[in-house]
Amino acid sequence: MRITVDVDEKKVGSILELTRQKKMSPAVAMALDEFIEFRQRQAFLAKVMAGKTRYEASNEEIEALAHTQP
Repeated sequence: MRITVDVDEKKVGSILELTRQKKMSPAVAMALDEFIEFRQRQAFLAKVMAGKTRYEASNEEIEALAHTQP
């Protein structure tokens, strides 16, 4: 989807630098992906900490999952 957004030049520079992208579109897409993943992780952890979900996995299972993730 194509959108027009006003973004502070310093933030644009930071996004390009942190994502190591040369073009704005892929840099913004990467930043959005990471932001969404971060918020989803926060929501999951909040549920776990509040006892609203059961997350049962052994240390070995967790480590195996970590090695299969990109």
